[in-house]
Amino acid sequence: MTQPLIQSPMAVLTVLLAVLSLLMLAERHPVLGRVFKVVPLLVLVYFVPTLLSNTGVIPTRSELYGFVSAYLLPASLVLQVLAMDLGAIAKLGRGAVLLFLAGTAGIMIGGPLAYLLLGHWLPAELGDQAWKGLAALSGSWIGGSANFVAIGQSVGARDDTLSMMVVVDVGVSNLWTAVLLWFAGRERQMDERLGADRRAIDVVREQVERFHAAVSRPASLQDLVWLLAISLGTTVVCTEVARHLPDVGTFITGFTWVVLLVTTVGGLMSFTRLRELEGAGASRVGALFLYVLVMTIGAKADFRRLLDAPAMVAVGLVWMAVHAGIVLGVRRWLRAPIFFAAVGSQANVGGAASSSVVAAAFHPALAPVGVMLAVAGYVLGTYGGLLCAVMLEQVHRLLQ
Repeated sequence: MTQPLIQSPMAVLTVLLAVLSLLMLAERHPVLGRVFKVVPLLVLVYFVPTLLSNTGVIPTRSELYGFVSAYLLPASLVLQVLAMDLGAIAKLGRGAVLLFLAGTAGIMIGGPLAYLLLGHWLPAELGDQAWKGLAALSGSWIGGSANFVAIGQSVGARDDTLSMMVVVDVGVSNLWTAVLLWFAGRERQMDERLGADRRAIDVVREQVERFHAAVSRPASLQDLVWLLAISLGTTVVCTEVARHLPDVGTFITGFTWVVLLVTTVGGLMSFTRLRELEGAGASRVGALFLYVLVMTIGAKADFRRLLDAPAMVAVGLVWMAVHAGIVLGVRRWLRAPIFFAAVGSQANVGGAASSSVVAAAFHPALAPVGVMLAVAGYVLGTYGGLLCAVMLEQVHRLLQ
């Protein structure tokens, strides 16, 4: 087997960061930026490293990838949860919160149901990796990339399984994102047809503008040092504590304890003045860690696994259809604006980056609403994903 052109972990990291910076630069280009309206940035962030690893430029296995999962993943969770404003989320209105939770419920119910309906179509050689891969996907669709890897590692999903599920994740979730963006262009007609009260959107917009005006500031060197010290320090301490905690069943193991601990600590810090670090870019630094994480997952991808199990894509489509049906059904019951349904759904399925894009499609000032709901999703992604994993394992046993 031919050795990759670049093998040193630091050299691989340099290549990944260079690719990320070039993609972000291209996204803002007046001509090249048109591509990103069709193919979202996150898709290219995943696929470009895959192309590089499959063509022998960078390795498919590297010490760097293990380090990113072990340290940058928990650190990103700390910063994302630290930015959470529970008070602001609670004031968004009953409709926004209920539709967000309905989206979470739709993912938790849809996964086991889709697996029950189509599980017999999956290749037998997948074995228990089928439910473990779907469990990882539930973490992504409730929270985000960090939860995807966290749940996947917790249940014992292999790297090749995670790579296959990332393809399903990107394909199905981006199809649904396109539908939500289409909703944004028809929001008034949809709300008028339902008789929804749109005044809540104006209230939310005013709250969001006041919140960001109060905390936004240029990041100082001290702010950046604090962000790194808090995120990495919390990760190191929680990792050490986790080594002394007992396993609980097959799910709450060493790495799961790390994720649960950093999520809890980050949530507690969000009630302190440390939350004001969001104004200096806490969630943006966390997003950088997540982008690097996604790139390392992409570098390990083997798309031949997807060709071996095309039924997994069908499971993902049915799963998303159940989620969509529940969200839109609850929206009709509440007579809520389609904005809350779209952002509540995307905050689960896509995370902070894409949910802010969907929110901004309705109104630019509303973009932070998607971020705040998505940050709440990062918290629920760990707990909800583990609960969904339990249900998926039970369905797997029924199918045997």
